[in-house]
Amino acid sequence: MERLGTLRRNKMRVTGAVAVSAVLALGAVSCSDDDGGSGGSGDEITIGFMGDLTGENSGLVVPPFQGATLAVDQYNATNPKIKIKLKRYDTQGKAEQATTQVQGAIKNDKVVGLIGPAFSGESQAANPILNEAKIPSVTPSATQTDLAEKGWKYWHRVVADDATQSVGAAEFLANAGVKKLFTVSDNKDYGLGLAGAVGKAMQAKGATVQSDAVNDKGTDYSSTVNKINQAKPDAVYFGGYYAVAGRLFKQLREGGYKGKMMSGDGSLATGLLEGAGQANAQGTLLSCGCLIDTAGKTNEQTKKFAADYKAKFKADVAIYSTEGYNAATAFIEVIKTGKKSSEDINEGLKSVSFQGIGKPIKFDEHGELAAQDIYIYEVKDNTIPLLGNSKEAKVA
Repeated sequence: MERLGTLRRNKMRVTGAVAVSAVLALGAVSCSDDDGGSGGSGDEITIGFMGDLTGENSGLVVPPFQGATLAVDQYNATNPKIKIKLKRYDTQGKAEQATTQVQGAIKNDKVVGLIGPAFSGESQAANPILNEAKIPSVTPSATQTDLAEKGWKYWHRVVADDATQSVGAAEFLANAGVKKLFTVSDNKDYGLGLAGAVGKAMQAKGATVQSDAVNDKGTDYSSTVNKINQAKPDAVYFGGYYAVAGRLFKQLREGGYKGKMMSGDGSLATGLLEGAGQANAQGTLLSCGCLIDTAGKTNEQTKKFAADYKAKFKADVAIYSTEGYNAATAFIEVIKTGKKSSEDINEGLKSVSFQGIGKPIKFDEHGELAAQDIYIYEVKDNTIPLLGNSKEAKVA
């Protein structure tokens, strides 16, 4: 994901539960500086978490921060030889703030690793600096495909990229009988890339595709709505974030569009329902490389995670909660072996292999997950429950 738009504080709390849990999570982390050395003092090292924690799309970033916090707290509670201090860096989704903060994290806070950046735009800005400083990063949510093609030796992610997501989304749409697709993007790196990739994947399946883009800072999308109504597609797929998706989908329904509406991981938050209105959002489909199992139905591991998460944050697991936990656990598994320096930790990440929450965590030579799955979700009432794997999920 990349950042979307300017800060709108009135929209930062996507639900009451997220608002409360965000306060709990942010308050649970020590933000004090450490005194140097290899990322810490004595037997404590510092890992950072970077992303939009208070901006317009914070609903996508607070959950992975909470997941990471839970993993670190559980690890520290075992009284390990090397403790971890998790330090947060709030970028408000702005690449320029990520650049400034990552420099401070390296120089002043001596971080030995970073969970994030959360969005793709931030990753484009911050990861060259991290790579030069030889600081490993594991992002829970930046899905832009070409991040793995930059040659960064210290970069990893625990989520499928947009290329994989687009294939999964297209497979699901084709199985749902979609022959005519209209793609819309916010004209930003992440959204434009995802919408374009979904369109190409659908064309490969024989569908006809038309496309348009909207201004992420705009509020009137009537021109795009008119184009869609004239095209009469079976489905509209939006590439971008929930703030814009909400406005677009609201105007589509109010403009008379009756077909399927779908978006990607950047819209998989209850803020989408707020923006579109609950009635307008009903039936909206979302694709994501993330597994959100609020009831812990997948297996005993996800059941325990869901229970532990709710007990700590008084909220259900949400988008990228599990990925935040898995990203932190990747660092933890290496640190357990006694590695403390950033370069040693990065070397350890090359061979780390464990069963994460909902998926196996093992990185290939490019920092990508060795195994990737895409999941489909559908808005029902005021929730966004899991339909299933993109290969098997069905919708009426």
